[in-house]
Amino acid sequence: MDRLGEIAFRLPRTPAAQTFLDQLRTLLADVPYAEPLRPPGAAEGPVERLVLTPPRPDGARPLTVIGLADVPAPVVTFDPGPSLGVEGAGPLAGPAPTVDVAELARRLAGHVRRVDHTGVNLPVATTSSEAWRGLVRALAATSTMYRYPTGEEWPFVLPSTPAELRADIRSFVVGREPRFELVHDAWRDRTEWQFALWTDLTRAELAELFPEPEGLTFPGLDDIFRVVPVHHPWWPELGIRFDLCYRVVGGPSDWETGEWLVTAGGRIG
Repeated sequence: MDRLGEIAFRLPRTPAAQTFLDQLRTLLADVPYAEPLRPPGAAEGPVERLVLTPPRPDGARPLTVIGLADVPAPVVTFDPGPSLGVEGAGPLAGPAPTVDVAELARRLAGHVRRVDHTGVNLPVATTSSEAWRGLVRALAATSTMYRYPTGEEWPFVLPSTPAELRADIRSFVVGREPRFELVHDAWRDRTEWQFALWTDLTRAELAELFPEPEGLTFPGLDDIFRVVPVHHPWWPELGIRFDLCYRVVGGPSDWETGEWLVTAGGRIG
């Protein structure tokens, strides 16, 4: 059985992409499992990629990689599996974001603890139902992928061990991250990348740090995280946003451990 070993967010090898990656490295500096790597054989110089390895359970995969590559445009690749380029049916609506990743890192310095998940939103206008189902089938065949329990087309890949891939996840622990979310999005005209970060800040504190229009909330999810779209070198062809999760009080939730997705959503495939 093939196993999904890596999900890679690949950026063109340009000075602008290097700056973006360096800013992202600063943003994730306090995440213990985010490892910056230079090119093979290079003892110093710029970082080529960030590798996020699930801390629990031991040996869980896939890894999440964000890095430079010999590609003409941003792309997400699955090893093994398909790739997701940048697609769109028209220009992104609304004003361009004003906060870049450097400013995001400056305001959040010392407050980013973990990466809950990464994800790709695919617009319904350019991703047919048939193509969507084929993509979900392909990923579910090599990973532990679960339906979103409330019925939206938001399936999640949870990192897992080889034994869990064969039999299913039955151990619910904090650290089975980053997860990966795939969204069939009726509200987007172009591809969007998302990075959901656990912070130690409250809802009020994040609203003060990122007031509208820099920050916003989604209906029904406004008590979980605050959204900050960022300015970056590939705007407006690609949207990139950071979902900043509020501090959790009272111990880990069934979202943090993955139990809700596994037991209420159910595995795909």
